[in-house]
Amino acid sequence: MRDARRGTVRTVALEPYAIGRLPVAVGDLPATGVAWDDAVARCNAASVAHGLRPAYRADRGLVRWDPTADGYRLPTEAEWEHACRAGAQGPTYGPLSDTAWTADDALDGPAPVGLKAPNELGLHDMLGNVWEWCWDYADPARYGGYRTLKGGGWADAAWSCRVGVRRGSSPDVRLEDVGFRVARGAVRGADGFWQGWSDDEDRRRAGFRGPLPVGWTPLRELLD
Repeated sequence: MRDARRGTVRTVALEPYAIGRLPVAVGDLPATGVAWDDAVARCNAASVAHGLRPAYRADRGLVRWDPTADGYRLPTEAEWEHACRAGAQGPTYGPLSDTAWTADDALDGPAPVGLKAPNELGLHDMLGNVWEWCWDYADPARYGGYRTLKGGGWADAAWSCRVGVRRGSSPDVRLEDVGFRVARGAVRGADGFWQGWSDDEDRRRAGFRGPLPVGWTPLRELLD
């Protein structure tokens, strides 16, 4: 996985997990205007409804993930990228005209889910149509509590609808081109990382010291 802004490349080892074939939908349309906070609450509610252990809990104003829980959850960014690529080596998993709803389709809202071609894993709409929330912070040194969005939306140019592109937004904001896809699977950590995410790394970033660049807002709450 690459982080162009920080100039880093890292290899992530993933354990098996499950992920939705489609983004969560209301009728035929992807659910939109869903805040990150809403998405994790819906994941917990679905877990309880199906007799599973919820993946999330509130802790002094922050949401904590229990990676050993078997309930529904948001994918980590690494899980999302792995599922989106489906073995492809390029920035997309096929021609966007065949696989993704983008600005080239001149839509004024999301398209019904599952109409364009899936990737090699049978997953639809991983690129285009609506951005999808992931579990990970965008960067707790620079963007405070912002969470990561992946995939691009129906109004985005082709360059935004690539596997490696990431965006961030506040977890309480509802945007018309943002939805989510659920994952499942209890996982074990290795060297402090769980499916590419690390609480220790988040805390290290949030503890950034020294003169702050203009606009940086470290998430100091992680250090409490």
